[in-house]
Amino acid sequence: MSRIGRLPVPVPQGATVKLDGARLTVEGPKGTLAVTVPGVLAVELGSEQVVVARRDEEQQTRALHGLYRALVANMVQGTVNGFSRNLEIVGVGYRAEVSGKRLTLHVGFSHPVVLQIPEGLAVELPKPTTLIVKGADKQLVGQFAATIRRTAPPEPYKGKGIRYANETIRRKAGKAATGAAAKSGGGS
Repeated sequence: MSRIGRLPVPVPQGATVKLDGARLTVEGPKGTLAVTVPGVLAVELGSEQVVVARRDEEQQTRALHGLYRALVANMVQGTVNGFSRNLEIVGVGYRAEVSGKRLTLHVGFSHPVVLQIPEGLAVELPKPTTLIVKGADKQLVGQFAATIRRTAPPEPYKGKGIRYANETIRRKAGKAATGAAAKSGGGS
């Protein structure tokens, strides 16, 4: 039995879970999310929990069991509490601006990079060099944060670029200055 799949998903106050055929919908204060459950899995709705069970012992079914239990748990957590991902912009003159559903990044290119903020997400800027991506869908939050980071990934020499707030960048040493040793090593 899958260790993840067999755990029941608790449904806190404020969230409602509905099953319509194979479509599982979770509603909460932060939004509504839905997923289509494959036919090899069975979803049992209790008063305060959701249990995902499998109908056979095939390898593919066992893999899907843990996956869909985790997806349901993330949907419940996202609609109740939401998810967020923090990014930092490091570099002289590097900054971000939000206007409406557009994120403008000034990260050292000759032009600003404009990204469209997906539906269901919000981007906050506590400082021009700090971004917070928030939303109910964990996958969408992570994907958009990765898209922002991909615009200017941190480089290993000076550390300039866009990084996650908890990310450590392995720094490389630059060219070592050889000084007088290179001049006197020649041919006399």
